[in-house]
Amino acid sequence: MGSMNEIVLLRHGQTQWSATGRHTSYTEKDLTPDGEGQARSLAERLAGRRFVAVWCSPRVRARRTAELAGLPVSTVDEDLTEWDYGAYEGLTTPQIHEQAPGWNLWTDGSPGGETPGEVGARLDRVLDRIRPLLDSGGDGGNGGDVAVVGHGHALRVLAARWLDLPAAGGALLRLDTGTVSTLGYEHARPVLLSWNCP
Repeated sequence: MGSMNEIVLLRHGQTQWSATGRHTSYTEKDLTPDGEGQARSLAERLAGRRFVAVWCSPRVRARRTAELAGLPVSTVDEDLTEWDYGAYEGLTTPQIHEQAPGWNLWTDGSPGGETPGEVGARLDRVLDRIRPLLDSGGDGGNGGDVAVVGHGHALRVLAARWLDLPAAGGALLRLDTGTVSTLGYEHARPVLLSWNCP
């Protein structure tokens, strides 16, 4: 029987690169003033919710979002970093299409970076570690909700894998900065409860 508890996904607030559509994985970018505002407004949105754990990407933009949203991070997990764009780091999709006209991140991955399968495998590891917290809370209790603060493409893959779709299924799940999404269960089946809520 699936637990009734939920995984709450928070995409970090806006950065200069996310605002202009530049692919950002390992490059450290601070939140813009708008991004800080988005992160603070997450605190209102989450008011009254209790989390048994808060997992966060090691990147500054994710950690700062968690801080401004009032979420004390319990686990920083390297597996939550953004998709590694390799040679395409810092480029926009139109710039990439000038070099590789038919390129699609979701099917092709990126040269010198990760394939969809590789990203899916590490987010499967994250889910394997989080599921027991939903069920038992890690303290022998009834478990509880877990917050995950991370990045657009990686969280889209995480949601796809929760739904038992291939990593490329994340292509169908647009995710904006500073949004809240929830994954949970219906009749013990993993489902999407809400998505991309500002």
